[in-house]
Amino acid sequence: MHALRHDILPPSGVEFATTLKLTPSTITGSSSQEKLPRVLSNVVVSRSNLLRIFEVWEQPPQISTYIEDERERRAHVRKGTEAVEGEVEMDEGGEGWVNMGSVKAAAKKDPSMVSRFHFVREHTLHGTVTGMESVRIMSTYEDQLDRLLVSFKDAKIALLEWSDAAHDLVTVSIHTYERAPQMVSLDSPLFKTELRADPLSRCAALSLPKDAFAILPFFQTQAELDTMEQEQNHTRDVPYSPSFVLDLVNDVDERIRNVIDFVFLPGYNNPTVAVLCQSEQTWAGRLKEYRDTARLYIFTLDLMSRNYPIITAVDGLPYDSVSLIPCATSLGGVIVLTSNSIIYVDQAARRVGLPVNGWAARVSDMPMPPADKDLGLCLEGSRLVFVDEKTFFVIRKDGMIHPIEIILDGRTVSKLVLLPVIAQTTIPAVAKLLNDDLLFVGSMVGPSVLMKTAREEVPLELPAQQTGAATTIDFADSMDLDDDDDLYGDSQTAAQATVGATSGTSAATKTRSIIHLSLCDSLPAYGPIADMTFSLAKNGERFVPELVAATGAGHLGGFTLFQRDLPTRTKRKLHVLGGARGIWSLSVRQSQRVNGLSYEKATGPFSAEIDTIIISTDANPTPGVSRIATRTTKTDVSIPTRIPGTTISAASFFQRTTILHVMTNAIRVLEPDGNERQVIKDMDGSLPRAKIKSCSICDPFVLILREDESIGLFIGETERGKIRRKDMSPMGDKSSRYIAGCFFTDTIGLFDIEATETTPAAAHADKNTSTLQAAVAAGNRSQWLVLVRPQGVMEIWSLPKLTLVFSTTAISTLENILVDSRAPAALSLPQDPPRKPQDLDIDQILVAPLGETSLVPHLFAFTRSGNMAIYEALPAPTSTEQADPLLPNPRTAFLKVKFHKVVSKTFEIQRVEETERTVLAEHKRISRTFVPFVTSPSIECTLAGVFFTGDRPCWIIATDKGGLRVVPSGHTVVHAFTACSLWESKGDFLLYSDEGPTLLEWAPEVQLDSCLPYRSVPRSRAYSNIVFEPSASLIVAASSLQARFASYDEDGNIIWEPDGNGVSFPCADCSTLELISPEHWVTMDGYEFASNETINALTCVSLETTSTESGTKNFIAVGTTVNRGEDLAVKGATYIFEAVEVVSDPNWTPKRWYKLKLRVKDDTKGPVTAVCGINGYLVSSMGQKIFIRALDLDERLVGVAFLDVGVYVTSLRSMKNLLLIGDAVKSVWLVAFQEDPYKLVTLAKDVRRRHATTVDFFFAGGDLAIASEDEEGVLRLFTYDPSDPESRGGQHLLCHTEFHSHKECRSTITIARRTKDEQLIPQAKLMSGFTDGSLSALTPVDEAVFKRLQLLQGQLTRNMQHTAGLNPKAHRIVRNDAVSKPLSKSVLDGQLLSEFQVLGISRQNEITRQIGTERALVLHDWSSLVVPW
Repeated sequence: MHALRHDILPPSGVEFATTLKLTPSTITGSSSQEKLPRVLSNVVVSRSNLLRIFEVWEQPPQISTYIEDERERRAHVRKGTEAVEGEVEMDEGGEGWVNMGSVKAAAKKDPSMVSRFHFVREHTLHGTVTGMESVRIMSTYEDQLDRLLVSFKDAKIALLEWSDAAHDLVTVSIHTYERAPQMVSLDSPLFKTELRADPLSRCAALSLPKDAFAILPFFQTQAELDTMEQEQNHTRDVPYSPSFVLDLVNDVDERIRNVIDFVFLPGYNNPTVAVLCQSEQTWAGRLKEYRDTARLYIFTLDLMSRNYPIITAVDGLPYDSVSLIPCATSLGGVIVLTSNSIIYVDQAARRVGLPVNGWAARVSDMPMPPADKDLGLCLEGSRLVFVDEKTFFVIRKDGMIHPIEIILDGRTVSKLVLLPVIAQTTIPAVAKLLNDDLLFVGSMVGPSVLMKTAREEVPLELPAQQTGAATTIDFADSMDLDDDDDLYGDSQTAAQATVGATSGTSAATKTRSIIHLSLCDSLPAYGPIADMTFSLAKNGERFVPELVAATGAGHLGGFTLFQRDLPTRTKRKLHVLGGARGIWSLSVRQSQRVNGLSYEKATGPFSAEIDTIIISTDANPTPGVSRIATRTTKTDVSIPTRIPGTTISAASFFQRTTILHVMTNAIRVLEPDGNERQVIKDMDGSLPRAKIKSCSICDPFVLILREDESIGLFIGETERGKIRRKDMSPMGDKSSRYIAGCFFTDTIGLFDIEATETTPAAAHADKNTSTLQAAVAAGNRSQWLVLVRPQGVMEIWSLPKLTLVFSTTAISTLENILVDSRAPAALSLPQDPPRKPQDLDIDQILVAPLGETSLVPHLFAFTRSGNMAIYEALPAPTSTEQADPLLPNPRTAFLKVKFHKVVSKTFEIQRVEETERTVLAEHKRISRTFVPFVTSPSIECTLAGVFFTGDRPCWIIATDKGGLRVVPSGHTVVHAFTACSLWESKGDFLLYSDEGPTLLEWAPEVQLDSCLPYRSVPRSRAYSNIVFEPSASLIVAASSLQARFASYDEDGNIIWEPDGNGVSFPCADCSTLELISPEHWVTMDGYEFASNETINALTCVSLETTSTESGTKNFIAVGTTVNRGEDLAVKGATYIFEAVEVVSDPNWTPKRWYKLKLRVKDDTKGPVTAVCGINGYLVSSMGQKIFIRALDLDERLVGVAFLDVGVYVTSLRSMKNLLLIGDAVKSVWLVAFQEDPYKLVTLAKDVRRRHATTVDFFFAGGDLAIASEDEEGVLRLFTYDPSDPESRGGQHLLCHTEFHSHKECRSTITIARRTKDEQLIPQAKLMSGFTDGSLSALTPVDEAVFKRLQLLQGQLTRNMQHTAGLNPKAHRIVRNDAVSKPLSKSVLDGQLLSEFQVLGISRQNEITRQIGTERALVLHDWSSLVVPW
């Protein structure tokens, strides 16, 4: 059986981050133009196999055009309930970025600039990232740009740099150590390689198993390179010298064993490493024999002589030391973080400790000051980051930020001072200081945040006895302070801090340094997927499946709701409008003429006025009808004007004082009331021309495109209020043919002309605008005309002088980069007989801005064969090469722009035969067009996007942090679309779909920065299990909480109680069950378990019951573990709940209310780790047994069968009377259940020792396979085939496929996949949710399609440049010593195959020709397989 594994969602969150100057915009300081914000630096983040590059922009705050709306909105808000300034922004990513301890309405100075993230590129790599560092190599001195060093799980290091030509990362080199003797050891899969770089980029080190480092030295000067050349006697053009493996035990010191962490120290002449290790390992139970086993060694790397002298050796550090952070050069030394204390160690081996709880003195003999009696902090999972030379932050795992000051006595450190919490932020995975005042905290389980730190000196008056640091002020008490005593400033608004020791000598007047923290921006993320289920949601009028995932952790936990299509809400149906052939919503004002000219004040690109009229058109009845509609009352529309004939396009003209209306044979200028002012019949003398098929209007220009591929160009004269034909002689022959064209207005000044020396005036041709209207409007706007000729040449002409400024032929094959060919205007004279349309003809072209806070022009192209490509316009460096001087008509002006492809997509095209030109065929014709729009779904957000109509319509949207996304709209077909603010909402859209004309808006709070649109439901706690109860359409979820844990003996006497300051009970997991309405996300009811009981399994089962007519009813089955400490055996229980409807209060929402009713509680001797239903019976595991039980009288469970199985059952799945059992040690069992007499029969099992976290049935047609996943991320497919001699008569399951995902799967769900040739039994499609937040699907593939795609996969592996030089084939191979060849043949790698769609058409043809198939066929196969669900 064959399958395709492809990712639906990429990993979420940030595990590694580095800050560097990677892209050229960080050097010039602006991203291409002076007007745009300044680029401070790049932040590169990664999670699992996803690498994303952001720019950090510094820009003036957005001045909202909605002040009036805001004022009006606030008028309706009750006084005192409005949000505090800054509160909304800080709470955008979940509950409480900021400690809301004390709220003071202190006025906050408006920051002059704000820092924001801006997405640049992302890459899905064929490897798992384990570290990233910024390095500077010799070529850095030429271009001032840093290089990116990335390490991978399989002991590889890749050196990457930014290429401006490709506008992407390119690989400089890759260094592999996977064959090093250290990597061959058996425990290497458990080892995680870590990457560190020297602060001066002299070398980088990668940790390897068996206490070894791989050292990669870099050349810094030409002198080093010359020395190396003399030694090796050959020239080198690489930036590094040969890397080598440093064995710490043999080469440095035999006591350096079991490395915990290592860092490079700044300020040394040679690279110097501090290594934290534990030569004698111990644990809490052995502390009487071995304690303080951690050691710190600081040694120098002499790369030339390969000498490694030890500078400092410190032993006797606490056994629970977890990480190191280097101090600044002025201080020297390192900070060691342990679970219970923080220790500073200097070069002279002096140690200064700071205990944070009472345990520090109990687990270590190291001398430390006594811990504060009220202090009981846990530092596990904390991250340290220096904010200046003597202050560092400890960010604890609950997000609390504690500043710690280093106090100096002369030049030596005398003590560390812990200051009160200043803010709560995200749960940290990585913390980096970007520059002096920007702090980035990345999180794997929730949003990552960018914060600004500001230090302020505040005078303090303290009594004489308080001479120490003011560390005793408790944050919670500051609520009671008076205004003059409020030392903390506005602590709520910007998470303000009081940090810093007091300074100065006199006791009466001192100053103290306060650090303010304010939130600048955040990268949205939802974190790991613990469990998932499908529920029902409404998209418009239709019910659609919605994937509800339990995501996040701790206070960032909650639910994330994913939909395949962009969710919308229908506001009203407008059948009276019609509009099957087009709808245009326009803003037209009554003209107020001043000296014959309508003058309007310059407004921003988004502050368009509210629309006033709608023009719609239909093809029926012949010859079509056009309507002009206006709004009468609050909801109704009236249609005062009807015109026979079909409208091709309409737009407001002459600064929105008139309507320009283009029909199939005429161009009309209409007054705002619909009366005709001017009409130009499209005639050639007295002969009628071909019908107008499309047009583009951009005040004051009009371009029409006729069915015979000829064009017409018109220009409006504001003084007369009329339009006239424009002279097209500069563009060549009047009868030239064009297949597509559009206008573009550049408002940000990206389109810039470089003129040749001979004609300096050409550069200013566009500045001498000919019409008075253009002079009024041309603030910073320039207008351009884009045309495509039949032979596939795209040309850009400047307006109004019509100078050719850009020409390229690469668009005909949708190449990845479009640059100016510098060729003169092409010839495209009419052919005789007329040319037949070709497949690769460009059918639609549009240049329009996309974006959120900054608009970037994008080029949209759609070919007749159904290929859509979207290009981003980028500034191009000035080209030095000149066009061939021998060519006639050499160009005089060149546009300094190039286009870079960001998205490629293929659509299925149903061809209508040319002979079918009937009225019916015309009515059925589906027009695919790009319609630009600007929308404001919420007050603080304004988006410019494009809608693509047709069958499979989609939204094309670009966000600041997610880049460009193509999101399906969910309609079968959309014939016409327009953004419409006629009803005074800037977020409305009017579209004509298969449901008729509808006014709709986006669902609120939808995030568009991921591959699927999603909504977050923050619940401030994490959930471990979630299930959908279909009979009542409710969600049942198990929340995961922490409770204090005490240990008791058999007689119930407590064994230990806290017996000192700063010593407390440990915490253990506990669970509650919640019944949730998915409509409003309210918890209706719940059930609390004991504080030492956790839920392992939760499912909805159908059990036999006498209380219903059908004889079965849905129940909620729960399996739990009761944890009793390490001295007593663990127990468990099985619970059966029912969701019952109760009488609800009329004031409640939702109107129908339900409660959880406990039917059965059945205590067991072991943990119940998995439950499921089979034929009306309940299957549950208990320890090493499986039980099948019936529900008797809805009040007790009666056992009918049992079976002894493996060691620890992880999952149970049933289908008909077959049962799959997944075990933590004994892999997969296939069991059959027989009812008469009751018994369980083992059919087959996997005889190898494998860990199965999930098991599922996977079937298509008549084939059945068993899919299992393990904790390392290996997907295995087993078959049950008694006819195969290897199966020992069917006793053994045969593993025929192994495919490595490199990430742990927590939850799977099987859904039906129905194909065109509908069978009785649909195929199964397996969805898997992973701990890194990604979501994958396993889809069955037919034999013929599989063979094609497998050949293609081989070609792509060999013939493509993969990012970071990684090997896609090796990435998926599973190490298996029992077979001679890897078993990776039967599963296709969707991540690799997706790269085919991005290639240009000529490259696609070349690859498919080599495997003897067609490009269109392969793309058809691919697009039919990769739908999410």
